[in-house]
Amino acid sequence: MALRFASLGSGSSGNGLVVERGRTRVLMDCGFTLGDTAFRLGRLGLAPTDLAAILVTHEHTDHLGGVARFARRHAIVVHLTRGTALALPVDFPASLVRLIDPHATFEVDDLLVDPFPVPHDAREPVQYAFSDGAVRLAVATDLGMSTPHVEEKLTRCDALVLECNHDPDLLAGGSYPRMLKERISGRFGHLDNAAAAGIASRIDASRLKHVVAAHLSKENNRPDLARAALAGALGCEDSWIGVAGQEDGFDWREV
Repeated sequence: MALRFASLGSGSSGNGLVVERGRTRVLMDCGFTLGDTAFRLGRLGLAPTDLAAILVTHEHTDHLGGVARFARRHAIVVHLTRGTALALPVDFPASLVRLIDPHATFEVDDLLVDPFPVPHDAREPVQYAFSDGAVRLAVATDLGMSTPHVEEKLTRCDALVLECNHDPDLLAGGSYPRMLKERISGRFGHLDNAAAAGIASRIDASRLKHVVAAHLSKENNRPDLARAALAGALGCEDSWIGVAGQEDGFDWREV
């Protein structure tokens, strides 16, 4: 049974990533409406009842916005940090909540889940790595800068989904208000292409079979710029780098 993963969509309008191993499927974040989430799962051949759990990274709307209604409607357990859980509705069923330690691995059926804290302007944000004991997928978006701990979690993975949120020149010359530009480019904002490339150049990438640039800004980045940055760091062809789109995410990739 191989580990595989696919994206429902990635960007400031909503995020969701499915990880599957055998009959175990988890959804990382849900920033879409009830109907849209079901539709996007359907494109991947899945129904809401196929999910064993939802794992939340942080409380921002594009990641948490659809979680409560979707989890309640389909009775799906939600894993999240104590800080992130503060953003759940007060009447959200406690029976569906599993509080996690940002430094402690846990199991969801056939998947081993390894959360790790990241620098972002949220209460207790994490990202996740997933393993079946043989291969490892790591996801790192929504962080303003790297840390040695983050890079430790991303090293020697078989697949990597890495934020390439913006190009600094496009952000600086764009229409966003000054305070928003400062927030995005700050230490607790989002990775630009060069910062993502720096991470890729420092980790042990010898096992990588898949690299996907994610959480690209529609206004402040372009897929070709993100691909070129990561390809330059990894010494590969630009075409080998995948891009997670806002509307179509990306289809199943097997590790």
